[in-house]
This record gives sequence, C-alpha cells and structure tokens, in this order.
Amino acid sequence: MSLIGRSVRRTEDRALLTTGGTYVDDVVLPGCLELVFVRSGVAHGRLRGVDAEAARRAPGVVAVFTAADVDLPPLPPEAGVLNQKMTTPVLADGVVRFVGEPLAAVLATGRAEAVDAAALVQADIVPLPALVDVDQALADELVLHPEAGTNMVLKLGFRRPAGRAELHEGAEVVIRQRMTNQRVAPCPLEARAGQAEWGPDGLRYRAGSQAVHLWRGQLAAALGEPEERVRVVNGDVGGAFGSKAMASREDVFVAWAARRLGRPVRWAETRSESMIAAGHGRAQHQSAELGGTRDGRIMSYALEVVQDAGAYPRIGAILPFWTRTMLTGPYGISRAKFSSSSVTTTTTPVVSYRGAGQPEAVAALERMVDLYAAEIGMDPAEVRRRNLLPPESFPVTTITRARYDTGDYPAALERVLAEAGYPALRAEQAARRTRGDVEQLGIGLSTFVEITGADTRSEYASARVDRAGRFTVHSGTCPHGQGHGTAWAMIAADVLGVPLDRVDVHYSDTGTVAQGGGTGGSRSLQTGGMAVREAALALVERARDLAAVRLGVPRDEVEFTGRRFRSAGADAVNWTELAAVVTDDAAEPGGGLSAEATFQPSAATCPFGAHLAVVRVDTETGQVTLLRVVAVDDAGVLLNPLLAEGQVHGGLAQGAGQALVEEVRFATDGTPLHGDLHRYAMVGAAELPSFETVAMQTPTPVNPLGAKGLGESGAVGLPPAVQNAVVDAVRHLGVRHIDMPLTAERVWTAIQAAGVAR
Repeated sequence: MSLIGRSVRRTEDRALLTTGGTYVDDVVLPGCLELVFVRSGVAHGRLRGVDAEAARRAPGVVAVFTAADVDLPPLPPEAGVLNQKMTTPVLADGVVRFVGEPLAAVLATGRAEAVDAAALVQADIVPLPALVDVDQALADELVLHPEAGTNMVLKLGFRRPAGRAELHEGAEVVIRQRMTNQRVAPCPLEARAGQAEWGPDGLRYRAGSQAVHLWRGQLAAALGEPEERVRVVNGDVGGAFGSKAMASREDVFVAWAARRLGRPVRWAETRSESMIAAGHGRAQHQSAELGGTRDGRIMSYALEVVQDAGAYPRIGAILPFWTRTMLTGPYGISRAKFSSSSVTTTTTPVVSYRGAGQPEAVAALERMVDLYAAEIGMDPAEVRRRNLLPPESFPVTTITRARYDTGDYPAALERVLAEAGYPALRAEQAARRTRGDVEQLGIGLSTFVEITGADTRSEYASARVDRAGRFTVHSGTCPHGQGHGTAWAMIAADVLGVPLDRVDVHYSDTGTVAQGGGTGGSRSLQTGGMAVREAALALVERARDLAAVRLGVPRDEVEFTGRRFRSAGADAVNWTELAAVVTDDAAEPGGGLSAEATFQPSAATCPFGAHLAVVRVDTETGQVTLLRVVAVDDAGVLLNPLLAEGQVHGGLAQGAGQALVEEVRFATDGTPLHGDLHRYAMVGAAELPSFETVAMQTPTPVNPLGAKGLGESGAVGLPPAVQNAVVDAVRHLGVRHIDMPLTAERVWTAIQAAGVAR
C-alpha cells in the first residue's frame, strides 16, 4: 500500500516533545567564549569613537572588538540588482544608521560576564536627523549612504499594454486607495544564534539556517576563505519564516572573532535584540487604482509601491518584484500598471518574510476588489465570481508574465462560500444592522493564487542502503519545522518498498550533504522531495543491476516487487543481500549501496485558494473578535494531509496576527516602539477560533507527484480576508477603509471619523 496521501504522524515530534530539541545555544564547546554585541541606541549619527577600556578590564573579558579591529571588507547587498554602493560594515564604522546596529563586541569566558562588560562600553555618537518616512526618503534631501548619492535601492516598472494612452479607458468606475502593508517582526521561537570553531580543515559554523549551503558560500566570501574550508551545520531550528534565509553580519563577525582569537565563539541574541536587529518583513506603502464597469467587470488595475528597505538593502528590497509578478492575482485583468521604489531609511533592514512580496500583492488587490464591490453596490463574492480565470484557460500566462500551471479558482470560491454558509451569514449581518446592534458582524473574502518554488533552483538528494538493511537519505533542504524527516522518509520508503521506520533522513550539514538549495519559498516538496524520489529510484536501478548479476539473468528480466528483486524463474534477492555484495572500495563508509540525484524543476507551481473570515466588531470600543476562519487551499497532490494541515494552520495564525495586532513602529527619531513582546502584540490560541480547513487537490504537471507548495498560503490569503471582514462590519457606518493591523484603537478611530464626516 502506497504511503502517498496518507496522514502519517511526524516522526520528529517524539524527541521534541520529550527530551527536547538541540538548538544552537544548547551546545557549548570546551573553551568556548561568549559573545555579546554592543548595539546603537541612536537611529542615525556620526560614530566618533567607542571607548571599551573599562570593558576590557572587566572580569572574565578576553577581548573587545570595534570596527577598527575588523580586517574584513563591508558586505555587499544580497542581490546583484540592488544598489551595490550601499554596503554593510561588519561593525558600524563612522556612522550608525538604525537602533540596534552592532557597534562593538565583547567576548568573555561566561555570558553573564560578557553582558556586564558590554554595559561598560561607551559610544560617542553625534546624532544626525533620522529618516523613517519613505516619502521623505524618496526626496533624497537626506541621503543615508553618501557614497551612493541617493536613497534609491531599486526601481521597477511595468505597463501592459505598453504605450496605452489611458490605463482606465472605458471604465465606468475608477476607485483609488492608499494603504500600508505594515512592517512586522518574524519572531521565530528560536532567535538568531551562531557558534564558530576553527580547526585544521577550516571553519565549522553551527547555525539556525534555512540554507546551509548558501550560508557556506556567504561566510566563505565574507571571510576570504575557500568554500571547502567552511562547513555549516544546523541542529534543530526553532522557526525562521524567512528571517534566517541568509547569513547576517553578526554571523560573519562570530566566525571572524573565532578565527582571530583561535578559540570557539558562540552568540545568541536576546528577544529584544531580535525584535530590533534581526530583520523585519513587509513594510510596503501602496497606492492602488482599479477600473471597471457597473456590472462588475474589472478592466484595469494599477499599483504603485514604495518599499521600505531599512538602513541597509537586504533581500527585502527586491521583494516588490514578486508583488509585480503576482499583480493581477487570479483574475482576468487585461490592463495593468506597476511601479516600485525601494528606499533606505534609518530603521532595521527588511528581509524576506513568509510569502515574500506575494502577500503584499494579494492584500492590495483583494482590498481593491472589495472597495470596487462597495462602490457599485454588488456583493463582493459576485464580483470575484465574474472575474476569476476559468479552469479551461489553464495553463495561463498573465500580463505580468507569471505562468499559472493548473487551477480551478471558481471552484475554490464556491467551496468556501458553501462551507461557511454564506447566505446565512449575510442574513445575520442584515438582521444586526436592522436592529442597530452594538456588536456588528463582518464577512470578508479573499481569493488568491501564489507562486511557489519560484526560483526553480535544482535540489540534491542521495539514498543508501547499508549491509544491515537500513536506508539513509541525505537531502539538500534545511527544515525548520516543516516535517521533512517524515516526508522524505515517506517518499523514499514508498519507492524502495520498505517500512517507514527503516529509513533515516539527514540534512542541514554541508559536510555530509554535497549540495543543496535549502528551504524557503515553499519549494521543499516540489524540489527537495522530488530529489529524494529520484535518488531512491536511482538506488533501485543500481540494485537491479546487481541483482541481474547475482541472479545470472539479463537486467530487463529483473522485476522489483517491493523489498525483493525477482527473476522470471522465481529466484529473488533482497536489499540486504545486495548491499552485502558491494565491495568496500565501491561503498560509502560502513559499506552498502548508494545513489544520488539532482532534481531540476521545469517551472514553478501555483497553489491557490479562497479564504473567508467572520468577525464581530464592537462599534462602541472598536474591539475585533475573529469568530470563524474557513480556508480552502489547493496545493496539488498532498503527500501527507496531516503535515499539510499543520502548515495551513501555522500560516493562518500568522496571517491573523498581521491582520489584527502585529506592527513594528518607530518614533520620528527612529526609536523602536516595539522592542519586546510586551509592546509587540502576537496572537495566541486564545485569540483564534478553530480553523475550518478544506483541501482541494488539482495536480500539477510540473513534477512527478503533482504537488505544489503550501507553507505560505495562510499568510498570503487570510490577512485581506480579515481586513475585508472588519471593514465590512462597519461599512454601513460610513467607514471605507482601515489599514492593518485592525486594532481596537484604529477601528474605533475610523468609526468616529466616519461619524464626524456624516
């Protein structure tokens, strides 16, 4: 019986729930020094000097380093299309550009000693004007990187059809709205940490990474070392959500300090450090226009984006590219325009965050669809119904050149409406409005499509059977909660015809895995999982060759029947017997039979769905209560429905958090107003309803399993559904739009403003 499609419990969880995981900060090497960074408390200023003499004399201190001690060049932006003149010093050198920027590092024999000594370091900073407003950054009146001569990191543009005199020509209705997709903090359970040790073979760096092979290349380049002298290893990783996709300046410094001192060095940031320095997500300021007819046909759409890149351009500055790619979403829109400007500000740099540019596109478009529906007096479900791409049109290449492989968007919409009991919800809403209830009901929709595995990088895997009959899979992916240990074992066991508990899975170590693309962008199953499948198939074929020799028959007469290789004459050999005949010279250490494979996807895949949110809004206080979430998601064929549902649940919780409470804020002088979890709100189980999830399965031809990505759907689709629901609850009071997060204060203020306007 095939394992594909079965709900298999995660094999990783027993250890995590009993003895616990082993994270970076759980490992202490003999003689290891503790590193604590001294960070700027000023958002922008001239750094005239750092006085570390008192810290150097403190008990247990081995060294204190500043920029003057570091013989490394500044780090270039993480993508070549970004302004390469805006480099990042490993430690602040001459100027500070955001609160939390590392100025110095204290290394001591104990963490408490390092923390105490760090408090003695004095930085002489002459304040300069802060720049937290992106419109001011666009003006270039204050330039944060003088060597670049501008705050502009990257500009993108697009118009289809090109040269059209009027984008909204023929539209009977044109609506416009400015909105903000607010800056958020990823908040992984395990904050960033690293541990470096140098030996005869070079650097061994223990990390909490999403892509150990990418980190190996980045660390080697920054340190001036050949890649073969750098090994990056993960233990368990306590979440990432994009924030650990690439090595940071702190990681580079930890490795450099260990090399400089000739001793192991480890570092683990505090939660407060993580909140202000680890990289943020989203931070898009959007101006949208939508044109259509009075009967609900969307004709044209335009989106102008200003992306806050933070003080130094990291990967977040390029994410408007994906906003542009997914501009028209699941709708048949024939005319569109897009422009974006990524600019630097005196704030924490922006990195990738779950969905990475696509949630921003969906949020803007879905909000505009609801505004359009309100303008023409049509139910928002009906507007969507009239504009979704029909299933017979696939594969579809949109006007932004996004290629959608397979889909049935109308079916997802109808399914979510049916599951939610949409007519009854609207009837209850109407009754509450008629009665003038204080607590009003809101219903919000979102129909969406996303691209997963978009970079179409190849992925590596190997498979081996040893002489004891145990199978080992090595994968180039780097899980941080997704369940790859279970999933890859399922794929391998299914191909090899062996029990699941006979397969061991290893990953996240550049010393034992030849290559890898890592984990991010919902690429894992459709690339990493397919590589495991190809490696297992290659192992079967190698075993078939050996079986033919062992049985004395031609290769094409050997049949693999699951566990055994059989000839037409009924003779058979099993895996253990075949592994035993391989000579030591031809085997990996420990003996056995092995094969490897690289899977190269031919294209990205495009999962899709429809989400519906029901909220209750207290019109006297603005308090929002999320009552129901109904999520229909289609990610192609599901390998393990239990794992898939877990990914959906996690994404929905994150999406609800952004919609309702999460927001990174800065004062006008650049001071963070979100520096800990007392001031940065996050949702917990008590604030969330039980999610109602429905899985559709539309296979893709892009990979042999027919699977698409699923890890980001909740963070993509739910925020605009919740936002639309809240506005829907108070629209009859005159409220037209409310930006996320939909806090009680913000909702109450909108209600009051609408009342004054009336």
